[in-house]
Amino acid sequence: MLKVLKITTQGSGKNLVFLHGWGVNSGVWQPLIEILKGEFCITTIDLPGYGLNYQQSPTPYNLETVATMVADQLPENCILIGWSLGGLVAQQVGYRYPQKLKKLILICSSPRFSKTISWPGIDPKILDLFTQQLHQDPTKTLARFLAVQAMGSVNARLEAKTIKLAVQKYPVPSSVALAEGLQLLQNIDLREQFSTLLVPCQIFLGRFDTLVPKEVAPLIKQLNARVSIDFISDAAHAPFISNTENFAKHLLKAID
Repeated sequence: MLKVLKITTQGSGKNLVFLHGWGVNSGVWQPLIEILKGEFCITTIDLPGYGLNYQQSPTPYNLETVATMVADQLPENCILIGWSLGGLVAQQVGYRYPQKLKKLILICSSPRFSKTISWPGIDPKILDLFTQQLHQDPTKTLARFLAVQAMGSVNARLEAKTIKLAVQKYPVPSSVALAEGLQLLQNIDLREQFSTLLVPCQIFLGRFDTLVPKEVAPLIKQLNARVSIDFISDAAHAPFISNTENFAKHLLKAID
């Protein structure tokens, strides 16, 4: 039996739901929420094992069970916004529970994260290294991953610090969520189901993102021509942190 996830909701208007990425929590959304909360009903959901839900993990911990737990907490006819790993979960929700969503918005996320000869992404060796380091020193591994996410950004050091400060307000992620989350990034391939996705989908990519590189855009369009893709200039993997006001403008256009 799946446990019930805790959620946080504020404001009124169209329903926006935010899902964070690996190693962090819903605290990363706060700068963006400050801009949006006057116009929308904003719900943040910490993924199982993270933030407010650090004690709530399904068994087994996989994309299907995580997506089901998230879907159970979604308001009807919402716009689901997923960043990085949260984008993988959002895609699974969109595929399994399309009736719950008005639109799907992915930030620096794609149907597959692990790099292959024909697909740009994260070098599997890097994910292997993070997996090994996670067992040895989780704290240092999280710090390194935050630094990698900011690589390519004009203010990489400041961006990594901003993310770190935002997520420190919540409990430390569970070891299960961290380990299984890395496995999801390394092994999940949603390209086949993404090609049949019926929910309207908007993707934002950072031009200097090293984890979900811009070269993936035409391949995503080949999978599903109905998907819209927009680039955030001068941004890496977390444009809503490094370019908050600019990103908010792009997001507002996608929501209307």
